[in-house]
Amino acid sequence: MWRIIHQFGSPPWVYRFCDKVIPWLMPITIVALLVGSVWGLLFAPTDYKQGDSYRIIYIHVPAAVVALAGYYVMALAGLVSLVWRVKLADTAMRAAAPIGAAYTAIALITGAIWGKPTWGAWWVWDARITSMLILFFLYVGVIALFEAYENKSAAARACAVLTLVGTVNIPIIYKSVDWWYSLHQPASIKFTGESAIDPSMLYPLLLMIGAFYCLFAVTVLLNMRAELAWNHRDASWLKQLVQGT
Repeated sequence: MWRIIHQFGSPPWVYRFCDKVIPWLMPITIVALLVGSVWGLLFAPTDYKQGDSYRIIYIHVPAAVVALAGYYVMALAGLVSLVWRVKLADTAMRAAAPIGAAYTAIALITGAIWGKPTWGAWWVWDARITSMLILFFLYVGVIALFEAYENKSAAARACAVLTLVGTVNIPIIYKSVDWWYSLHQPASIKFTGESAIDPSMLYPLLLMIGAFYCLFAVTVLLNMRAELAWNHRDASWLKQLVQGT
């Protein structure tokens, strides 16, 4: 455990890690996104109730799933920052926040587009939708806090505290459709028991969820590498890595 924390606390090691992972993860992401989107949007069968309007799930569901998982990643980075004072955890938190906000925005926008033909309204103050909106504000709050402080150490501590407090919202999002009356449908994918979605629709959806996870990882690593390059632009180790020596 300490060895892992020590490695991820080393800017040269993390920069090299990003350089090694991004080149092979990028093509996997692109292929998975292309195959999953074509499979789901063009070749998956038409739903007998919703027609073709349901196909937005191949964007909406993966974006929502990864937005929640991305917040946990950010919260874990915040915990490491507060407990072990690892500065690179602050970099990871800052790198993940705009990506998570983008995923949450995509989930909200595609949910509104799906809601119009399904519920007859672009927006309803449903428990699931409202708690997802709060998640978006939490992501934006972390971004704003990082920019509001001149002292970056103080900014990182404030962001870590906000992130950890905000984790209370994640189980609320998950269980909102069970705890309150909700227009939002329950989860169609179940890890225990049979899923409520036909395999011909499920498989491209699972592929798209995997593709969105890969895209999240790639974009966070790219952000981290850019942050490291800027913060350590005068460091000798960075000049050596860039020059390939």
